[in-house]
Amino acid sequence: MNKKKIKKFAILFFWFIIVIIYPSLISIYVTIPLFIGFSGLSFITGLEKNQKSFIFLSLLYMIFLEINLSLPFMLLPISTLIFYLFLYKKLDIIKKCTLCIRIITVISINFIYFILLSINDLLTNQSSITFNKHLLLSIITDIIAAVVV
Repeated sequence: MNKKKIKKFAILFFWFIIVIIYPSLISIYVTIPLFIGFSGLSFITGLEKNQKSFIFLSLLYMIFLEINLSLPFMLLPISTLIFYLFLYKKLDIIKKCTLCIRIITVISINFIYFILLSINDLLTNQSSITFNKHLLLSIITDIIAAVVV
């Protein structure tokens, strides 16, 4: 194996470990941001650029997040796909402003996810998530991560 392959494997392994451990930390420390929109953004980026590692890692993160927080299974990937199929292509109008697209994508995925989660809560008579200042801080951090990365 050459150095380039080893470096690529090390980077993928690092992100694989982060994807597995970070959702577990969120279930312990409730003030850690969820990165719902950012994981959706990386999933869409993987679809657009045909990068299988982005698709796999972001999907794995979404699944582990939902399992660790006892949220409805596959609702986050479904929310991301709803945004991608129905709204993302319409953002071609502002294609030159990639920063605007990233911010709108993160906000929209969060919004769609919380709407679907609220509908699920109404149908099942549960309370999966509480809308408070920690959630708002998580969304703001999510937007900042999309802008910085």
